[in-house]
Amino acid sequence: MADSDKVKILVVDDLPEKVFVYQTILEELGEELISVQSGADALKQVLCHDFAVVLLDVNMPDMDGFETAMLIRKRQKSAHTPIIFITAFADDVRPLQGYAHGAVDYILAPVQPVILRAKVKVFVDLFRLRQQVERRALERITLSEEQAKRAAAEEANRCSTFLAQASATLANSLDLEATLRGVARSAVPFLADLSIACLVDERAHPRRMECAWAEPGRSITSTVDLPLLHPVLARAVERALATRKQVFLTDLDAPAVASDFGGAGLSDRHSLPGPEVKLKSALVLPLGARDKLLGCLVLAFGPSERRYHTGDITVAEDLAWRAGIALDNASLVRNIQEADRRKDEFLAMLAHELRNPLAPIRNAVECLRLVGLPDAGLARTRDIIDRQLTHLNRLVDDLLDVSRITRGKIRLQFESLDLATVVVSAVESTRSLIESREHEFKLSMPPEPIPVKADPARLSQVFSNLLNNAAKYTDNGGQIWLTVEREGNQAVIRIRDTGAGIPSDMLPHIFEPFIQLNHSLDRSQGGLGIGLTLVRDLIEMHGGSVEALSGGPGQGSEFIVRLAVLVDPPTGAPATGSRCSPMPCATSRILVVDDSVDAANSLAMVLRLEGHDVRTAHDGHSALEAAHAIPPEIVLLDIGLPNMDGYEVARRLREHRGKDQMLVVAITGYGREEDRLRSELAGFDHHLVKPIDFDVLRRLINRCTDKSRDLHGVPN
Repeated sequence: MADSDKVKILVVDDLPEKVFVYQTILEELGEELISVQSGADALKQVLCHDFAVVLLDVNMPDMDGFETAMLIRKRQKSAHTPIIFITAFADDVRPLQGYAHGAVDYILAPVQPVILRAKVKVFVDLFRLRQQVERRALERITLSEEQAKRAAAEEANRCSTFLAQASATLANSLDLEATLRGVARSAVPFLADLSIACLVDERAHPRRMECAWAEPGRSITSTVDLPLLHPVLARAVERALATRKQVFLTDLDAPAVASDFGGAGLSDRHSLPGPEVKLKSALVLPLGARDKLLGCLVLAFGPSERRYHTGDITVAEDLAWRAGIALDNASLVRNIQEADRRKDEFLAMLAHELRNPLAPIRNAVECLRLVGLPDAGLARTRDIIDRQLTHLNRLVDDLLDVSRITRGKIRLQFESLDLATVVVSAVESTRSLIESREHEFKLSMPPEPIPVKADPARLSQVFSNLLNNAAKYTDNGGQIWLTVEREGNQAVIRIRDTGAGIPSDMLPHIFEPFIQLNHSLDRSQGGLGIGLTLVRDLIEMHGGSVEALSGGPGQGSEFIVRLAVLVDPPTGAPATGSRCSPMPCATSRILVVDDSVDAANSLAMVLRLEGHDVRTAHDGHSALEAAHAIPPEIVLLDIGLPNMDGYEVARRLREHRGKDQMLVVAITGYGREEDRLRSELAGFDHHLVKPIDFDVLRRLINRCTDKSRDLHGVPN
C-alpha cells in the first residue's frame, strides 16, 4: 500500500512503553500510526491531519483524556473523529464520562490485541468508506468539495453515534435475556426495519430469538420461534450458524414471516409485522466471542424500501462484534451465578451431612458428662472427644460463614456493649484448647469499660479464631498475650504469641482465603485456610481494621484489631470474668423427632438424665401421632424428615395445638439464613443447629417451663 493511501491513526499516551505496545499490535493493519505523549500534542496533530480514529489514554499529566476529548470535539475539523478511550481503571462512572465526552468506545488496559485491532479496523474501514462517499459525491453530483466532505462527515458521524449508543445500550445489563433484547432493539430503525437476535444451544441450534420491529414513531420487541420465520430467512439463519459466515440476501421480496406469524410464541402478535409485509434485503451475521458461536443477528429492510450497501454491512459487522462480546459477558455472568448457586446448595448440604453425625457424638459426650466418669483417664478421653468435636463444628461454621460473607448474606446484629463482654466470651470458648497445650496465657484489660457498637456473637467469633490460631501454631508450653487498650477514639486489641511466626513474603497475603502457612503432609494444626479471611471480613463489616505482624519464622505473631469506640457508653452491668453455670431444668414432657435413630436416642438419653419425660419419633407421621396421644410441652424437631418434613409437621402441630400450647424448636443440620426464615414462617419458636449447645437448650426449656407454670398458676 502506498503511503498516500494509508489511513492515519493517532495514539495518545504519556508512557512510551504503552505506545510501543499499541504500535506493535496495530502494525498488522498496515496503516500510518502517529503517536504523541500529551493532550496538547494531540490537539496539534488533529489540526494538521484527518484521523480515522484516536486512541486516547484517560490518565495523563497536565491534561487528562476527558479534557483532551472535549477540546478535540470543539474543533470543527475533528468534531466527528472517533475517539476510543483506554484506561486501566474499571468502574461504572468512567465509561459514562467517556461517552459523555464523545467516545465511541471504551477499552480496559491491558488491552487484548485481537480486540484492539478489530475495533480500530472498524473505524479505518468507516474512514475509507467516507472517503469513497466523498469521491462519488464529487463525481456524480455538482456539489462543491466542501459540501461533499460535509455530507460524508455527517454520514460517518451518524454511524459513529449509532455504534456508541449501541455500545451504551448493550453495557446497561449483564442479564442474558435483557442483553438479547437489547441486541435486537439496537439495530432498528438505523440498520433494519426487522431485527432478530438469536441465541444457540451447545449444538448450535436456535434456542431463543428476540424480534424487534420498527414502525413510524415506535419499535416493538417480542419473542419469536424459528419455525415462525419465513422459510427463506429460516434457511439463511441455519446456513449462517452452520458456516459461521454472514449470509446476504438481495431482492428478497419475501414475506417477513410465514403465514402463521402472530400465532404461538409471540407475546405482542397484533403489533408485529403480518404476512403481507415484504422484505427487500436481509443480512444474517453470526454472533460470537472467544472462538465460540453464541447465535446470530438477522437484519432486514422492508417498508422503508432501503437496500444494504457496503457502508451498512460494515456498520452491521461492527454491531455484531459488539453484540457478541456483550452476550458472551452476560453468558459468563449467568454461568458464574449458576455455579455460585450450585456451590451454595452443595455447601448447605455438606454442612447438613456433616452436622448430622456430629449431633449424636455431642449428645453422647454430654451423657458421659452428666453421669460422671469414675476413672480420670476416661474423663480425659471424653474431653478429647469434646474438643475435637468443637473443632470440627468450627470448621463447618467457618466454611459456611465465608460463603455467606462473599454473597453478602451475613447481617450483623449491632448493639451497644462493653468490649470486655465479648473478650471474656472469646477467652472462655478457647480456654480448654489453651490449657490442653499448657500455654501461659495473660489477659490485660483496662479497668474502665470500652463501649463499642458490635454484633457480640460475630465479634467474639473473631477473637476466638485469633486465639485458636495462637494456641494451635504455638508449641506446647508457649506464651499467649491478649491486651485490650483504648487509644483515643479507638479500641485496640492485640493478640500475641511465641509461636511459629509468619514468613515476610506471606504477611501481605495472610488474610486471603485458603492461605496456609504449613503445607507439610502431617497437617498437625488442621484448618481450611479461611479463618483469617473470616476475621478480616467480619472486622471490616464492623468498620474496623486488622493487621498481622511477625519477625519471621519461629519469632511469633501479633494480630492487631482496631474498632471505633462509642461516644455514649452502653448501659447495663459490666462483664464478669466467670461464666455462670446453667440452672438445672425443671421436669418437662419432651418429644424428640429425628430420622437419625442415634441422634434421637442420644438426645433423649441426655434429657432423661436431667429428669425429663422424653419420647422419640423418627418420621413426621409418627411424630404427629405421638403429639396427639400425649401432648408434649416441648417438641425438638428435625427438619429433614422422611415422608413429611419438619416444616409441615410444625405447621400441623400449630394448627392442632395453637401457638402458646407448646415450644417447638428446630434441631437441624440446616443453618442458612433462609433456613431460619422458613422455620419461623412454619411456626418454630427457635432454630438450633446441630450439634446443639446444651446450655442454650437448657435455657429454652427453663423459660418454657416457667412460662407454663405462670399460665397455669403453679408457683415456682
